[in-house]
Amino acid sequence: MSLFITLAADALVAILLVATILTSVKLSRRITAMKADEPAMRRTIGDLVTASAAAERAIAGLRAALDECDRGLTERLGSAERSALQLEAQVEAGESVIARIGAIVSQAGRPAARREAEPVLVATKPAAPRAVSTSERLDVALAAAHAMSERALDRLRAKAA
Repeated sequence: MSLFITLAADALVAILLVATILTSVKLSRRITAMKADEPAMRRTIGDLVTASAAAERAIAGLRAALDECDRGLTERLGSAERSALQLEAQVEAGESVIARIGAIVSQAGRPAARREAEPVLVATKPAAPRAVSTSERLDVALAAAHAMSERALDRLRAKAA
């Protein structure tokens, strides 16, 4: 029995030795393949470093552009607020002018005899003055005020745009 055990142990050692040799050959091939890929891996790592540096520069540029946009937007918002305040003041002034003109027109709506009793001389040409009634005068003033307010609103709209 001891011979049988010795043979079995030797056979087991031989099988394990063959397995070790095969594993060593496989590992040697893998190491050789990795060494062959080393320059490619180094290039890849170098490319990654270069790309990350470019990305950092691009991020810095984007931050600078964002800061510039923020400053420009702040300036434009301030300008828009100032323009809005000016527009509001001009609209209020226009409304007061319209209210005054309305008051004048409402006074002109009183009895016709009184309006006709107050003729006013208006020179259309320097050499030919003529008598103009108060109602005609108010109509002309109303039309002029309306035209002036329309021009002012057009200018404000153009500035706001």
